[in-house]
Amino acid sequence: MLEELVGSTWHRFITKRANKNYPDAIVYLDEIRHTAGIFFRAMGGEGGLRVESATDSEVHARRSIIQRIAGIGDKTQYAWRDEETLRLPESIALFPSRELNFDLYLWLTALSVISDEEGDWISRNQYRTLKTLEFWPGLTDRYHKLVKAHLDQRPNPTELTEREAKQEQAIRSALQNLTEKVTLEYANHPPQPVVLWLHPSPPKIEFTTGKPPEDPDLPEAVKEKKSQKQQKRKQGNRTELPEGNDGLMSFRLESLWSWGEYSKVDRTSTEDDDDDAMQTAEDMDNITVAQDAETTASKIKLDLDLPASQYDDIVLGEGIPVDEWDYKKQVLQKDHCRIIPMISRDTEASDLPKRLQSQARRIRRQFEILRPQRHWVSRQTEGTELDLESYINFLTDRKHGAVNSDTPVYRNLRNETRDLSCMLLADLSLSTDAHINNSSRVIDVIRDSLYLFSEALSVTGDRFALHGFSSRNRSHVRFYNIKGFDDSYNDDIRGYIDAVRPGYYTRMGAAIRYASQLLEKEASSQKLLLIITDGKPNDLDKYEGRYGIEDTRQAILEAEKKGLQPFCVTIDEKAEDYLPYLFGKNAYILIKNAQELPAKLPLLYLRLTH
Repeated sequence: MLEELVGSTWHRFITKRANKNYPDAIVYLDEIRHTAGIFFRAMGGEGGLRVESATDSEVHARRSIIQRIAGIGDKTQYAWRDEETLRLPESIALFPSRELNFDLYLWLTALSVISDEEGDWISRNQYRTLKTLEFWPGLTDRYHKLVKAHLDQRPNPTELTEREAKQEQAIRSALQNLTEKVTLEYANHPPQPVVLWLHPSPPKIEFTTGKPPEDPDLPEAVKEKKSQKQQKRKQGNRTELPEGNDGLMSFRLESLWSWGEYSKVDRTSTEDDDDDAMQTAEDMDNITVAQDAETTASKIKLDLDLPASQYDDIVLGEGIPVDEWDYKKQVLQKDHCRIIPMISRDTEASDLPKRLQSQARRIRRQFEILRPQRHWVSRQTEGTELDLESYINFLTDRKHGAVNSDTPVYRNLRNETRDLSCMLLADLSLSTDAHINNSSRVIDVIRDSLYLFSEALSVTGDRFALHGFSSRNRSHVRFYNIKGFDDSYNDDIRGYIDAVRPGYYTRMGAAIRYASQLLEKEASSQKLLLIITDGKPNDLDKYEGRYGIEDTRQAILEAEKKGLQPFCVTIDEKAEDYLPYLFGKNAYILIKNAQELPAKLPLLYLRLTH
C-alpha cells in the first residue's frame, strides 16, 4: 500500500511539472462541436461532413528530461479532414487563455475549408493560411494573436543544436511570412508540432500485403454493439497471418521459468461480451490485421436472417426503377435502384390491441375538433336560401333611397374539409429489432405508433397512407404497402399493421423518392411526408457514411421541389449530428424516450397541420 501511495504521488507530481498545458483554460470538442460544424459550413465547407475527435499521432521531436521521466510529450492530436469527417483535437489547453483555445478551434476549422494543393507539409499549410486570410480577412487579428502565443511557447533556437535551430527558425519564418519559401534541413530530431497547422500526413488505412476480406454482403451497421463502437480512426495495414511456429525467442537466464508464444485468436469472429478487443484497439495507434484462410460460421448468421421464399412477404410486380445521387460525381444516376413493392403474407383482420384502446379513445376525442363539419355561410351573392338579416338590411336601405343592387342577401351551406394528404413512411430496418427495455423493441413502438396515428386520422377524415421500407442492396429496396390513400382504415388494415416486422437495411433515399412519387399524385394542396426512423441511412454496396447521407439529402430536396413537406421523427440519440443537414433545423424532431413515440406522433401531426 505504501509503495502504491508513493508511486501515485510521484506520478502526479512529475506529470504536473512536465505538463505544459493549462487545465484551467481547457476547451473540449464537445463544447464546440455544434459551433464548429456551423462555422465550417458558413465558411463554405461541405455540409455533409461530421465533426469528430482526431486520433493521437506520435511526436518524435526533442523532449525535455522531465517529460521523458513523466512519459509525456510523445503524442499530439492534429486537425485534419477526409471525405466524410472533419477531425479536431479532443480538447485544447495549449494557451493560458480559454478564449485563445476557443479561437484555435475556429482557426483550424476555417483552415480545413481550403482545398489542399501539392507540396510539402510547410508549403501546403502556408497556402491554406494565405487563402484563409484572403477569403476571410476578419480572421487576421485572431491569427496574429494565435501566432504570437504559439511562438512564445516554441523552443528557443539558441538552446537547440545547430541543425535543430535552423529547423526552428524555418518554422518561425513560415508562420510569420506566408509567401516565403521554406525548406527543412535534416536534424537528429524533427521540429516541435505546429498547432496552427493541419496534419502533416493524415492517417490512411493502407493494405500493404495480402487481399482485403471478400465479403461484400456483410454490413458495417450491425458489426459491433453501440457501446463498443470505435470513435477514433486508426492507422492500419494488412499482413500475412503468422503460423506461430517460427521465430526466435530470446530470454535472460533468470527468467527461464517464464515463457510466451503466439496465440492464434480470430478477432474477426469472436462474439464474447467480455472480450476487451475494442478497448485494446482504442489504445493502439497502428492496427495490423491479417486474413485467416479458414471460413467462419458467422456468415451463416446473415443467411438465417433471410426467410425462405414461401415464408417471405409477397412481392408485387417486378420492381420499379428509381434514381440515386452520387455526390462524388455530382450526378443523378438514372434508374440506379429498384423498388420492390411488397405486402405482408398471411395477415388476419384484428381489432385494436386492448393495451391501446383507452389511449386511442383520448386521442380520438382530441382529433374530433378537426372532423369536417357543415355550417352556414352568410352574406353571399348566391346561395341556397335568403339570409334574412342581410335581406332586411337591404329593404331598409332601399326604403331610405340607398339602393345597392350588389348587396349579398343569400346564405349557403358548406362542408368545411381539410385539404391535405399525409404519407407516413416507417423505417423497418434490422435495427428496429433492438430492445428499448425488458419488454419492448423499437419495432413494437413503431407498430403502436402506426395504430394510434391511424386512429387519430380516421376521425379527422384526412387522406393518409402507411408504408414501410428496408433494403438489402440497391436492386432490392423493399417498400411495404400497409395502407393506401384510397383504403379505408378497418380491421384488415390493423392486421397489416400487426404483421409489421424488422427488415434489413436503410436505403432511405430510394424509399423517399418513390414515396414522393406516390404523394405527388394526390390532389390535396398540402402534402405531408412524415418519416419515422431510428438511425442514419445505411445499406450494402457503398451506401454507408456520407454517400447515403448525401443521397438522402438530395431526395429530400427533390421532394420539396415537388411541393411536398418532408418531416422526420427519430429516436436516434445521435440524430442531431446529421438530421439538421438532411431536413433542416425545423423539419425534424428527436424523441429521446422511444416509449413516448406512439403518444407524441398524433400530437405532432396536429401541430404540423392545424
